[in-house]
Amino acid sequence: MGGARAAGASGQVRPGGEQQRLVVRVRRTLGGVTTAPPPTVTLDSRFATELAEMAVPWRAEEAPDPRLLVLNEPLATELGLDPGWLRSADGVRLLIGTAVPTGAAPVAQAYAGHQFGGYVPRLGDGRALLLGELVDPDGRVRDLHLKGSGRTPFARGGDGLAAVGPMLREYVVSQAMHALGIPTTRSLAVVATGRTVHRETPLPGAVLARVAASHLRVGSFQYARATGDVDLLRRLADHAIARHHPGAAGAERPYLALFEAVVAAQASLVARWMLVGFVHGVMNTDNMTISGETIDYGPCAFLDAFDPATVYSSIDHGGRYAYGNQPAVAEWDLARLAEALLPLLHDDQEQAVALAVESLGGFRRRFDAAWSAGMRAKLGLRADLDQAVVSPLVEELLALLEASRVDFTSFFRVLAVAARGEADPTRRRFLDPGAVDDWLTRWRALGPDPDGMDRVNPVYIPRNHLVEEALAAATDGDVDPLMRLLDAVTAPYDERPGLERHAAAAPPDFGTYRTFCGT
Repeated sequence: MGGARAAGASGQVRPGGEQQRLVVRVRRTLGGVTTAPPPTVTLDSRFATELAEMAVPWRAEEAPDPRLLVLNEPLATELGLDPGWLRSADGVRLLIGTAVPTGAAPVAQAYAGHQFGGYVPRLGDGRALLLGELVDPDGRVRDLHLKGSGRTPFARGGDGLAAVGPMLREYVVSQAMHALGIPTTRSLAVVATGRTVHRETPLPGAVLARVAASHLRVGSFQYARATGDVDLLRRLADHAIARHHPGAAGAERPYLALFEAVVAAQASLVARWMLVGFVHGVMNTDNMTISGETIDYGPCAFLDAFDPATVYSSIDHGGRYAYGNQPAVAEWDLARLAEALLPLLHDDQEQAVALAVESLGGFRRRFDAAWSAGMRAKLGLRADLDQAVVSPLVEELLALLEASRVDFTSFFRVLAVAARGEADPTRRRFLDPGAVDDWLTRWRALGPDPDGMDRVNPVYIPRNHLVEEALAAATDGDVDPLMRLLDAVTAPYDERPGLERHAAAAPPDFGTYRTFCGT
């Protein structure tokens, strides 16, 4: 987990624009009694009912000493849940899955996947549970899902547990991604279990409660296709259409329209990743959602020095999931989805393949359009500016950033200062300040809008060294660094006094950064 020790603080963090420290630090023992929460909490079981072949009924393991560490109060309210009740004994039991509403049907979901290019026919929720689906006050259906809740039939020799550090990491990064406007699963809470998790060293255990539009993945379709049951595959596709892409239902070819909708959603998503320097780290097909949300923040990180070959994950030895490879990998993953859907696309195999290939071709066009529009915005350039002018300017800039290993995030923020007339802060970021002068002259001649740049270029991201610092401090019982980090990244575009460290590049002595999946 990024080399950091897992955190085990006994306070609570209230996410949002302002972080507040809970002064009460009383350890609350909740015991092992399963008490159903009030009937106002309703969890449907649509996935478990409609796709029973892909759902194994299961229960979360009891926790010896559950303590709420982090609660996302705005998200709880958005879901129609009472934050005060979630902090109660019964609320915490819901968040770790040991007490669920009457009628709920928690399940471990089955899926397959290509992991680093190798196909695994049976993956599934090895340490996770889908508690069920919530319907929020606006009528949107959301999954309530756990990580670290114990072994399931898909555990494949694992212990089914999670450490506090990786779960806090997912909380912080998913909060940041949401604040950046990037589609993502959302973290609702992290609960320390009081159980020791054994990895390289003993670590405090935790359960993450997260929310998603659904947990349907490319790997879900691969699993259904591998069963040979076309009816199951069709029911899964119909479930996905109803849940995420209802417009496909009225199309001449609904399942082709579903595929094209997923292609469009993923092209937009990966472009947004690239524009903020996000490196997912493990883009296996079981980590690509049908909804187009970012899922599973294991060995993820944000770029420091710009380099398309950047790899942070300790297990990505060949650089398959390097920053610059992410668009091509997403396209490859979508090709696997197309393969799974072939029986639904046309009765004739060759015609089905032709339809899939044509639709998959839309990924690169959509990604390029989203990337180009995003770079125009980052550079403050007019939307109607000729692409023949923009593309060479962007390519040249990226080459300059790579050559001088310039910090990606802070560069674009300080570039707005150059747009306002002061170029020196930008020039000083390059090994040879004069190397960027010609580019700056040509760019400024295009009349960039600095205010527009400030609206799309963040000041604060979860910088790798600050994430590690916050988790290490929380391990020792100090949650202040974690709260300050959350305060910064949940309002990423608003520069504020006192957060200067959170806007600065990593110090030179931070060294080579490596992340770990935490399993």
